[in-house]
Amino acid sequence: MPNRDILVIGASAGGVQALSQVVGGLPADFQGAVFIVQHIAPHGSSAMPAILTRAGRLEAVHPKDGQRIEGGRIYVAPPDQHIVIEDGRVRLSRGPSENGHRPAVDVLFRTASHNHGSRVVGVVLTGNLDDGTAGLAAIKSRGGIAIVQDPAEADYAGMPRSALENVEVDHVLPLGEIGPLLARLSLEPAPEPTGPDEEAPDMKGKIETGGDREAGGEPSGFTCPACGGALWESHENELVHFRCRTGHAFAPESLLAEQFDNLEATLWAAVRALEENASLARRMERWMRTRGNAPGEQRYDRRAREAEKHAEILRQVLTGDQMSTAEEPS
Repeated sequence: MPNRDILVIGASAGGVQALSQVVGGLPADFQGAVFIVQHIAPHGSSAMPAILTRAGRLEAVHPKDGQRIEGGRIYVAPPDQHIVIEDGRVRLSRGPSENGHRPAVDVLFRTASHNHGSRVVGVVLTGNLDDGTAGLAAIKSRGGIAIVQDPAEADYAGMPRSALENVEVDHVLPLGEIGPLLARLSLEPAPEPTGPDEEAPDMKGKIETGGDREAGGEPSGFTCPACGGALWESHENELVHFRCRTGHAFAPESLLAEQFDNLEATLWAAVRALEENASLARRMERWMRTRGNAPGEQRYDRRAREAEKHAEILRQVLTGDQMSTAEEPS
């Protein structure tokens, strides 16, 4: 009987220090395989493998697509690629983003639970919003273990708090206790999975088409902030989830944050359009003045003042307290 030797960890803001501390708590003879998603910028390279290798006793690497999983290794998701667990191998995918991220914690957690069931131990660390919550619920549904960093000590409590509010978590711990617990759990035999005993699907292909979350959706009335398509609402492990035909997927807090970002961008575009309109009206006002056309000059002055007034109102909204209520992005 296999042990609980598939360890998946998700982090976002504040995650570099948190991950370093967790990895530093793993022994040199640790035989489990560790998979990590840290939200990072999509462009450029990542120093996370080097940082984690220095922080602990295990080698950390960016895996290659199709690489076979080995114990005693740490696999870190590369920039702009989901890390997918599929049939004893690591797959990399540039499929649609989930919760506004690629790599996404939910993709790693969900695919690990599909393929390794109760062998999986999921860990949610510091970060904002709710990436990882649905994935942690999927791990629990298959008999895996759910661990969450104590939100009171997290640099950013959003992700740990969301997991605690929505998932029956097994352990809530400070960072210093998570590594030793993972080492102990990796030596425990894994029970039979409690969820559906289904053959592991082609997870990489399904992630890229959105097919792994196809069933049970209803039209939500909302549009996808990533591509503008219709969002379908579904309920997975008692959690609300939204997905578009393209495959972009969102938990509620992540969808709210993406909508807010789009709203702000739209309002700034409106400010630009109003100020350009006012500038054109002022130019025409001066033109009418040079021609001695007083009625035309007054007409363009009125139009300019109206556009300037509306632009100033929008600027006050965008730079004031009205637009500062959203949580900081992860």
